[in-house]
Amino acid sequence: MSDSSNSPLDLAALRQRIDTIDSELMRLISERAECAAQVAHVKTADDPDAVFYRPEREAQVLRRVMEENPGPLHREEMARLFREIMSACLALERPIKVAYLGPEGTFTQQAALKHFGHSAISLPMAAIDEVFREVEAGAVNYGVVPVENSTEGIVNNTLDSFMDSGLHISGEVVLRIHHHLLMSSITRQDKISRIYSHPQSFAQCRKWLDAHYPHAERVAVSSNAEAARLVKTEWHSAAIAGDMAAQLYGLEYVAEKIEDRPDNSTRFLIIGNESVPPSGTDKTSVVVAMRNEPGALHALLEPFHRYQVDMTRLETRPSRTGAWNYVFFIDFKGHVDQPGIVSVLEEVRGRAQDMKVLGSYPVGVL
Repeated sequence: MSDSSNSPLDLAALRQRIDTIDSELMRLISERAECAAQVAHVKTADDPDAVFYRPEREAQVLRRVMEENPGPLHREEMARLFREIMSACLALERPIKVAYLGPEGTFTQQAALKHFGHSAISLPMAAIDEVFREVEAGAVNYGVVPVENSTEGIVNNTLDSFMDSGLHISGEVVLRIHHHLLMSSITRQDKISRIYSHPQSFAQCRKWLDAHYPHAERVAVSSNAEAARLVKTEWHSAAIAGDMAAQLYGLEYVAEKIEDRPDNSTRFLIIGNESVPPSGTDKTSVVVAMRNEPGALHALLEPFHRYQVDMTRLETRPSRTGAWNYVFFIDFKGHVDQPGIVSVLEEVRGRAQDMKVLGSYPVGVL
């Protein structure tokens, strides 16, 4: 007796069911977009310069989606779908303009699209300080800058830019970084004698390169996307870059995921002009300048320990105000509006030479 579970009739019925579900999905998404447009209309009626994008609200929605996701899609995959729906709905009223460290095809652009969705308008900048300037000038709504890599550590240019800026951190996004060795269609793999990449990518792939291309010249360039652009027309070179750059310049894969550490990831910060209300699961970043005296570091850290505030990062940078003075960049769990955090910051401010809150923002959801 034959099994009828895979019969044409059953397949036709399943496909018809999928078509019905798709029609219902479109109706519901359109209804959501209409509701979002009404929210924007209410906001504009009260304030013509109202801010439509609310980082804390988006984080709350995505967390709820992940918590209530029934499967079989993975919870992060479901959240990414909702991210794109929210991005498209927001773009109906006022698309978000986002500056990022360019050129086009960088991991920073990938982080920007991961955080804001593909309906955002992403604009490449040549340097981190240019991203800060564009946001400060109001030319864009937000900026995206790298702050630390799990392999190579802190991005000093970003920390230095915060020291001179009045911008707020409004979000974070962590991106798994996969490096690939890429070449153009006119290149023969056995003829590769030069490899282009950003210095950090060379560092993150050092062992693999030593094992597979020990004699190839390693040429440092400003970004992995620039490396991909250069090899497009060269017959003897390759580039270390990511999937976005490979697609943008139509390159072929010589080897995939050549990073030395499989958990290689980079954390990016979202910078804007507005402070962010609590979302329920938040992080705060501050920069503190301490007096140059014995016990200064202990005096800085003691209130965090006493109030049991979880510090997630502590970095030092030389101060620009005097020789051998340092400033501390600190990340910790919690929001500046929480009573315990208020007490900690009051004590730190009293002990410090100077302190600036860079922002409280939702912990990265995706």
